[in-house]
Amino acid sequence: MIHVRLSSTTASAAAAALLLIATSAFGEAPPPQQLYVYPAHGQTYEQQQQDQFQCYEFGKNETGFDPMAAPPPPPPQQKRAGFFGGAFAGALLGVAVGAIAGNAGEGAEIGAASGGLFGGMRSAQARNQQQQNQQQQTQMLATERSNYNRAYSACLEGRGYTVD
Repeated sequence: MIHVRLSSTTASAAAAALLLIATSAFGEAPPPQQLYVYPAHGQTYEQQQQDQFQCYEFGKNETGFDPMAAPPPPPPQQKRAGFFGGAFAGALLGVAVGAIAGNAGEGAEIGAASGGLFGGMRSAQARNQQQQNQQQQTQMLATERSNYNRAYSACLEGRGYTVD
């Protein structure tokens, strides 16, 4: 069995790279803030690794945020009829109304035009709503990460480390 000893900087970089790879499959996430941990009282490498893991657990339990977990996937895009679906539905309604009024062809034209207009507007509204939801999710993730980093740093500083 081969044992490899990584410096804390190398181990942190590897963990950040794994997190980046995991999150890239699930959508955009804010870039993690890199924290550097320095032993201020001569702690050994093994002690530092143990303290960092215990502070990781502390931060996770205090904030409910796990920086090593992949963020939730974005909600699936809702398929909307859009311009053409609205035009089709409007044309059908226009044919019915036009047939009652005596001119099904003109009713279909008017219905298609108005249905297309309203279908396009609904589609644009849906896209805007989806963008707002993604922005809110990204902001929430950044806030949770910041809260976790504060708890993690406080734990390590309490154990005699300097965290930058």
